[in-house]
Amino acid sequence: MNQTIPMPDVCPEPGHLSASCILALDLGTTTGWAIRGYDGLITSGTVSFRPGRFDGGGMRYLRFTNWLTEIDRLSGPIAAIWFEGVRRHAGTDASHIYGGLMATLTAWAELRGVPYEGVPVGTIKRHATGKGNAPKEAMIAAARARGFSPADDNETDAIAILLWVIDTSGGVA
Repeated sequence: MNQTIPMPDVCPEPGHLSASCILALDLGTTTGWAIRGYDGLITSGTVSFRPGRFDGGGMRYLRFTNWLTEIDRLSGPIAAIWFEGVRRHAGTDASHIYGGLMATLTAWAELRGVPYEGVPVGTIKRHATGKGNAPKEAMIAAARARGFSPADDNETDAIAILLWVIDTSGGVA
């Protein structure tokens, strides 16, 4: 599900950093994303990179690369990317998938000169809910309180990252 929420533009002059397109990601097989466009509107959703039955091991990463390129083409150019900086995973597969997606993301960004940064999970949760170890339900409730209707916790986390960037940079992100 994709949604658009209007956000005020702090400085609408063309070329000013606050009017730039920024992307926030919660990397995983189902990747949550939120993007603030040049017009100040926030759009969010999820995209699945689950491999198909006959896909080779690298197909999810090729699809992720193509998806990033398409987002950049349709909404960009992307000025900066923030992603959830996970330091510990519950399972080995999740860890491998996250690492592959992060490697793909950072290589894609480096090739295009797009700055990127990981944001610690506790920082995101603390900003959204006041608790660094907030459960998924509290994160979803916090997003809904800010006017969003996330489909799942992946979209919720991407929205929370984007709001953290906007709020902590004074809107100039």
